[in-house]
Amino acid sequence: MRLGTVRARVDARRGAGASLRAGGLAEDGGYSDAWVKLKLWRMPIWFPNTEGRRRAVRFHDVHHVLTEYPTTWRGEFEIAAWEIATGIGGRWEAWLLDLLGFACGLVVFPRSVHRAFQRGRQGTNLHFSEWNEAILARRVGEMRRRLRLDCGDVRPTLRDEAAFLFWSAASLLAYLAASAVALLPVFLLLVVLWMRLVIS
Repeated sequence: MRLGTVRARVDARRGAGASLRAGGLAEDGGYSDAWVKLKLWRMPIWFPNTEGRRRAVRFHDVHHVLTEYPTTWRGEFEIAAWEIATGIGGRWEAWLLDLLGFACGLVVFPRSVHRAFQRGRQGTNLHFSEWNEAILARRVGEMRRRLRLDCGDVRPTLRDEAAFLFWSAASLLAYLAASAVALLPVFLLLVVLWMRLVIS
């Protein structure tokens, strides 16, 4: 359910629940799971659900409701760009996941990612706050005003465009680095197999 179909006085807990159900996620956002499963098209990817990831994803899920970006691949890439533009502070897990999402979005949805990034340059987010369950009792309209999400379209400045280019390059480098780390065990295995074949 898109937040735009719900009246502004609906609280974030109900809005978040509807958004997560529509995206096929667990009712609690999967916070209690030991591992996180994502599907990249039809290929499942598993990674550990660290405490840092749990802290970051709570704000991330509320951001989905407030920004109205759906829990689809396109929506994930958009909100990754939006969060990077607004800043994430010292939450390195959130930085890593958002940079990877930003890089993927540049390839498949470049215009959407650009719009989301420039929207983020005009506002702020919840990552600089400490998580408190009371956040879920606040009104959606109130929280949107706090994060300056109702400012409308603002024409990007040269500084905004320069920031987009910088973070685009940073996200692509992060993606290449993460891919290299992920493929390193496979590479080492191939080297070992090749050496055994040569020796034998």
